[in-house]
Amino acid sequence: MGKLQVGLLFGGRSGEHEVSIVSAATIAQALTQAGYDVTPIYINKHGLWHTGAIAEATLSTKQPPQEQSTGNLWQFPPNLDAIDVWFPALHGPNGEDGTIQGLFTLMQVPYVGCDVLCSSVGMDKLAMKMAFRDAGLPQVNYKGVTRSQIWSNPCVFPKLCDDIELEIGYPCFIKPANLGSSVGITKATNRQSLEQGLDEAAKYDPRIIIEAGIDGIQEIECAVLGGDNPKASVPGEITFDAEFYDYETKYTDGRSKMIIPAPIPDEIAAQVKENAVLAFQALNGFGLSRVDFFYQASTGNLYINEINTLPGFTALSMYPQLWQATGVAITELVTELVELALQRHQSSL
Repeated sequence: MGKLQVGLLFGGRSGEHEVSIVSAATIAQALTQAGYDVTPIYINKHGLWHTGAIAEATLSTKQPPQEQSTGNLWQFPPNLDAIDVWFPALHGPNGEDGTIQGLFTLMQVPYVGCDVLCSSVGMDKLAMKMAFRDAGLPQVNYKGVTRSQIWSNPCVFPKLCDDIELEIGYPCFIKPANLGSSVGITKATNRQSLEQGLDEAAKYDPRIIIEAGIDGIQEIECAVLGGDNPKASVPGEITFDAEFYDYETKYTDGRSKMIIPAPIPDEIAAQVKENAVLAFQALNGFGLSRVDFFYQASTGNLYINEINTLPGFTALSMYPQLWQATGVAITELVTELVELALQRHQSSL
């Protein structure tokens, strides 16, 4: 029996296009070392799909091509009929929001990671927080608003800001509901920065979430892997030299630091692992996710922040490093993800 053929899908029409390319390069190397044949499929910023030389060069250089041609959804060429399992390395909209997962489901092919429902709920911060609330997971105070409340009626906007100040207070964080990698997020400490932050977030998404800021927190992350019986990694901590963990800080070498294992009490580490699995199961997760928390040492409170159903695999990414620290090498990690995908597909036939 020949090697399994893995279709590695990366790029995409999102603000995390470049990050996706770097993640895919890491995954491709791990898959090759694990004994798989990898077929790279690159989606450019206009949505055109490429295989062959363009995809391979993009993966090799870790940079998008200079020329980004336009076109409709590319038709699968005959050589992709041989793909045994698909591995999406797409981040953000159209990649981890259930869109590509829906395409794979329609194609009736095995694919790595969470399904349509889990991906879409995990991408929308408001829907995600509702699921966490129903699962009994503690989280900071939050409020959801819409773009129309911010832009459509100047008479409504001041009252909206009044309500946010009353219900959430300062400092607070304003986030587009459906973007990843901290894109479009701002911190508000007064009325002016609140108004500016709401306007900024509304440029990215019609749904916006405002979260209360809390002092003296550690940002803790935990990786989850598995299907019906998921397991959690050792927790890690992210420290950074900015007011909050924004896009530039997240993906600029030297701006953030990972501490694995996280310097937290053993009982809190155990709670992080337990709640990470609960969050994963609350969304019917499958394959992989990274779950993020806030820990306030002064009170001992642990709050769930969010789940990322398709976490990054770059050299700066926490997910593979957490598993490495837990004793799971990246080659073992991608192997288990591929095997889980094949098992799920087989059970659905």
